Amino acid sequence: MNLSQSFEPVWHPKCRVLVLGSSPGLASLKAQSYYAHPRNAFWPIMARLCGFESGLSYCARLEFLKVAGVALWDVAQLCERQGSLDANIRQQSVEPNDIEWLAGQMPDLQLIAFNGGAAEQLYKRHFKSPPPLQFKLMPSTSPAHASLSLEQKYEYWSELQKYLRVPG
Repeated sequence: MNLSQSFEPVWHPKCRVLVLGSSPGLASLKAQSYYAHPRNAFWPIMARLCGFESGLSYCARLEFLKVAGVALWDVAQLCERQGSLDANIRQQSVEPNDIEWLAGQMPDLQLIAFNGGAAEQLYKRHFKSPPPLQFKLMPSTSPAHASLSLEQKYEYWSELQKYLRVPG
């Protein structure tokens, strides 16, 4: 089993959307960056939604997200998992991040978007839903979720546009 530790949250007090993943996979842990696997659809989708070039530096992409009103974090602060598949997360090992604290730091927060079913299930297992927030399960951007094409994933994720602060 490998120990997977979450990164610091990416956020700004004016964020309207919090995207929650489950826990970083091996490529992300190695790169120390969110969604680092080269076939993960997250950055191409966000680039298109937020109006930036997907080839920008990691730091620049994070800044574009914050300006657009998107925060990132993982449900699990710490967990044990063999490989990168969410199905391999050892449930008894999960220590959750303080998502309720983070949500409280963002008064404009309107939506928590789960990047895949594992993130949603982990959240429901560890947290009560705050009444004023909406929750939306999005298809996982992971390359392991290959039943949808990039374009199909984008169509689902484009529902976030109504929350974003992107110059029109």
